[in-house]
Amino acid sequence: MPAVCLYFQVHQPRRIKKYRVFDIGKDSNYFNDDSESDLNNRRILEKVANKCYLPTNKIMLELLEKHPEFKITYSISGIALEQMEEFYPEVLKSFQDLTMTGRVEILSETYYHSLAFVRSKEEFRKQVSMHRDKVRRLFYQDPRVFRNTELIYNNELAKELESMGYEGVLAEGADHVLDWRSPNFVYKPVGTERIKLFLKNYKLSDDIAFRFSSRDWSEYPLDAPKFASWVSSVNGAGEVVNLFMDYETFGEHQWEDTGIFDFLRAMPGEILKHPDNSFVTPSEMVHKFNHVAELDVPHFVSWADVERDLSAWLSNPMQYDALNKLYDIEADVLKTMDKDIIEDWRRMQTSDHFYYMCTKWFSDGDVHKYFNPYETPYDAFISFMNAFNDLKLRVRDKNKKWSII
Repeated sequence: MPAVCLYFQVHQPRRIKKYRVFDIGKDSNYFNDDSESDLNNRRILEKVANKCYLPTNKIMLELLEKHPEFKITYSISGIALEQMEEFYPEVLKSFQDLTMTGRVEILSETYYHSLAFVRSKEEFRKQVSMHRDKVRRLFYQDPRVFRNTELIYNNELAKELESMGYEGVLAEGADHVLDWRSPNFVYKPVGTERIKLFLKNYKLSDDIAFRFSSRDWSEYPLDAPKFASWVSSVNGAGEVVNLFMDYETFGEHQWEDTGIFDFLRAMPGEILKHPDNSFVTPSEMVHKFNHVAELDVPHFVSWADVERDLSAWLSNPMQYDALNKLYDIEADVLKTMDKDIIEDWRRMQTSDHFYYMCTKWFSDGDVHKYFNPYETPYDAFISFMNAFNDLKLRVRDKNKKWSII
């Protein structure tokens, strides 16, 4: 012990272009921007692919070939997968090559990386089904472990997932949830029978994802032997170490010149030098470890920001207004039976749109500003609501046509 679960989120939204009020009723192409702006989805995917996905996948494949004990886990949003298919098939193939080793697991999530569970259980189930179908088609895997958008989780989600046949679910090992407990064990969600709960060790994960290149950090510089010693110190005080992070950590959030790729190349070997250490996937954890206790999480928790709640997406009137109005038209959207309208409505559910509207400041504000392709959160809200109002017109006109027929 411990068994290390190395999990990465891979996601790229279809960002809404700078959609003006004058475009309402005239332009139903909300997501494509052919300019050189920061909202060009093809250009952004190519940039992240060349800085992160392709070089990191190459390293991961080398590590899998070098260390037979090494294993990796990903959740890749459906909306990211469809952009890889459309814009950069080479990236998709590089992920498929990893899964062909038999030691890479793909998890289940909502297709559109949405907040659907917060507002519509029916829509949530549809998106989960869509994503599982996509994973089956592209990777020949049938996911049995779930990872909700940005690790958003509560007791109710665990019960829903168990009813859908899932065996495990990932969540943030937040201090206010764990209290005195450790994230380095497997838990059972309150009110469930079989499903198991795997919690992120946020300290060790964030040492790589956020603090790796910080010269103000007392542990800088971080190298693989030092990190492996921290993992090994869990021996006797835990059974698992769940390292959960964005895949863009490698090459995008932490640039190549920080030494992040050298760290990645060396880390698995250093961890495996300890005879009691190993790597596991979530599905293996389901069968290998028993839960040590029940964990009660009545309120939503996530891995976002210092609060680790829903405030990254729902903390100001703009975000509430946009999200509520979007889901308020669910029945009318589905009534249209129009594939394009339904697809646009679902693309607008992607959590990033609401994240871009966040107005939080201080330590979180810097993060929200850095990853925001709009000049201000208000610009994000304006573009979203203008596109939404055009969508409403299309829904109205389509349903009016159906009523006449």
